Amino acid sequence: MDHRIQPGVGFSRLLRRGGGCHGVQQTCGAVERITPSARRARRAVMIGGATRRRDSRERTTMGLSFPNKSRAFDATRRAVRFWGHDSAMEVAFFITEDALKCVEPQMRFDEAGLLRAFDSHRDLICATAAKVYKRRRKGSYDLVGSDF
Repeated sequence: MDHRIQPGVGFSRLLRRGGGCHGVQQTCGAVERITPSARRARRAVMIGGATRRRDSRERTTMGLSFPNKSRAFDATRRAVRFWGHDSAMEVAFFITEDALKCVEPQMRFDEAGLLRAFDSHRDLICATAAKVYKRRRKGSYDLVGSDF
């Protein structure tokens, strides 16, 4: 049996392939016995309260969240910039002056007015940003009037 280390094959997989170590996995120095039912449970994914097997090609994603409450006015773009997070990736969003006008028709068109309109409708703006992010993945996103 060939026990050479191969690229992309982790140490725990190497232990499982060994003749005398069948069904044993070592993770960070600790050795644990992996039973077939435990192996199936690791492959299962909870979805809507029911478990199902995950297809090997399927990617699991965390949702887009907006834990960072900061925002900034970008004078060059005449937009408010804010950030969302998808797992460890930070995603930049810009909501344009026209889009804020659709959300808050009575807003003033200065920096304070744009930021106040953004703060007043943060939940709606973040929900719209999540929809736009879901449709297309790219570096930064501009929210325009037609998105609302």
